[in-house]
Amino acid sequence: MFAMQLGSTLIVDTFAEAFRMRFVRLIITAADDYWLDVALRETTGYGSSVIGCDAEIGVERLLPTNETPDGRPGAAVLAFGFSTDALAKAIPNRVGQCLMTCPTTAVFNGLPDAEETLPLGKHLRYFGDGFQKSKLLGGRRYWRVPVMDGEFLLEEKLGVAKGVAGGNIILQGTTPGVALDAARRASEALATLENVITPFPGGVVRSGSKVGSTYKGMVASTNDAFCPTLRGRVESELVEGANCVYEIVIDGTDEQAVGEAMKLALKTAADEGVLAIGAGNYGGKLGKFHFYLHELLS
Repeated sequence: MFAMQLGSTLIVDTFAEAFRMRFVRLIITAADDYWLDVALRETTGYGSSVIGCDAEIGVERLLPTNETPDGRPGAAVLAFGFSTDALAKAIPNRVGQCLMTCPTTAVFNGLPDAEETLPLGKHLRYFGDGFQKSKLLGGRRYWRVPVMDGEFLLEEKLGVAKGVAGGNIILQGTTPGVALDAARRASEALATLENVITPFPGGVVRSGSKVGSTYKGMVASTNDAFCPTLRGRVESELVEGANCVYEIVIDGTDEQAVGEAMKLALKTAADEGVLAIGAGNYGGKLGKFHFYLHELLS
């Protein structure tokens, strides 16, 4: 390995290993910014990792009223799953429980040109108990489901496309405060990009994982190599002086989007007190996409 620095921060000569996943893009609108925020918080909750959640989901970007189908405040939300079938179960459930219940919302297909689709309004329309109505506009079918504040409008289908999930950086700081500030800087910078999400809380992971466990049946467990309290008890990957580690995980619509996001995360996280930034991988055996940190910065 050869040394690469961003200022005083060592960039470890390693790579992040990411996976092929399917994704949908939901366009969610509401009467005003308050109810849009409520809708987004509900919809993207419990959506950090498919290790335990039904989807990895987050806000891609907020949309001005001139970019939404109904001229109201809106946002694009990306949701990732290992298969179309998995998303076909997760997304209608989330829309039904989190958006149909939320005052004033409507839901539109953000991938209208996708060749593959999954049903949305096709299933949720039945909540209308026979009073639901449909209309075909520009080759796209919409459903109007009667609810107590009027009608819940949603599209019949959502487009599904191939994406890339699991790009990541792992930063090591001298103190928890330094590491958390760096992680937040990187997360906030990534929030300005299109075509990517950071699905973990605030875009930051404190409980990075490794494959497998000493306990039978556990598919993942704590990444002990980066736990400061286990230094001296395990084969540690902590650099000298590091006392707090955070990971940022990135899902994107394609390989280029994830690579650009990782590059931005590296540049914004590096600073005084951030001793090293590396990435998580599984020896290149599980994911087909390998993002080498030095190549991203060269």
